[in-house]
Amino acid sequence: MKRFVKVSLLVVIALAGFYQLYQFSLQPTKPGNAVIIDIPQGSSSSQIASLLEEHHIIKNKQSFIVYLRQTGKGRQLQAGKYQFQPGESVDRVIDQLASGQVYVDSIDVTIPEGWTVKQIAGLLAEKGLVDEKKFLNEVNKGSFSYPFVKDIPKSLPYRLEGYLFPKTYQFQKELSEHEIIDRMLAQFDKEYNPAWSEQLNKHNFTIHEMVTLASIVEREVAVAKERPIVAGVYFNRIQQDIMLQADATVQYGLGEQKDRLTYKDLELDHPYNTYKHKGLPPGPIAAPGISALEAVVNPTSHEFLFYVTKKDGSGEHFFSKTYQEHLRNIAVSKQTAR
Repeated sequence: MKRFVKVSLLVVIALAGFYQLYQFSLQPTKPGNAVIIDIPQGSSSSQIASLLEEHHIIKNKQSFIVYLRQTGKGRQLQAGKYQFQPGESVDRVIDQLASGQVYVDSIDVTIPEGWTVKQIAGLLAEKGLVDEKKFLNEVNKGSFSYPFVKDIPKSLPYRLEGYLFPKTYQFQKELSEHEIIDRMLAQFDKEYNPAWSEQLNKHNFTIHEMVTLASIVEREVAVAKERPIVAGVYFNRIQQDIMLQADATVQYGLGEQKDRLTYKDLELDHPYNTYKHKGLPPGPIAAPGISALEAVVNPTSHEFLFYVTKKDGSGEHFFSKTYQEHLRNIAVSKQTAR
């Protein structure tokens, strides 16, 4: 009897030791840098455990398999590429594998307001997300189902100019040029407020005309509070059959950004030269942000027909109703130049 008690006691001690060792082996590994592991199709639980142990995501393969059986999730583990963080709990690792939370290799890209299609294409190509030529070809010839796309004139240099909505995107590396463009068009569609249509009807404006004018406001105005005022200036000019005379449209037609336009630049005869042609240019000259779009939908009502940039570094403008006032403002602006 004494021998039996001693043996039983030793067994209990041994089992307790094994249990403690088992529990210890299920504790998180030492924290470290994230690891990406590719689980092949058809991998067994044992093979998956080996990969996890090899990359120091778990401490012990056998303990992991035993615990996996206890959870009842052994047959739920899914193949794919996963990103694990050393130091995660075993439960978190199992849940990630069982729910198929695969790793998505993506890049964050910020499309600034006021950028052209060519600038956007260049940035995306620089990030390794697109082939620039394929992207621009898809801009012009790709098939997209959004209603506003169908109303865009076909004669523009870049058909989707102005509609690739500016914001920060997270693009997966495997996305095609078409899918990336579609994401940006979908964002424009999401940002467009249906209530704007009623306001546009009051101005007898189409969505394409709204985006076109908003793109000019975006490129011409740096201070957000002035955008509705400048939009009002352009509406006044359109209503009075006065040329818009927007420098930004001339620059777009030239295909380059210049700090200062020359008289020769203003004399060039192209559709985007609003010093030569009345009304709006054929299409947008850049991607307007939400502030510029809203400024066109709800322009400030006033009698201003002119504006000139203040040279004091504020980015603001002087506004005037007559050309004589405009000339005086130009003189004042030069006097305040830094």
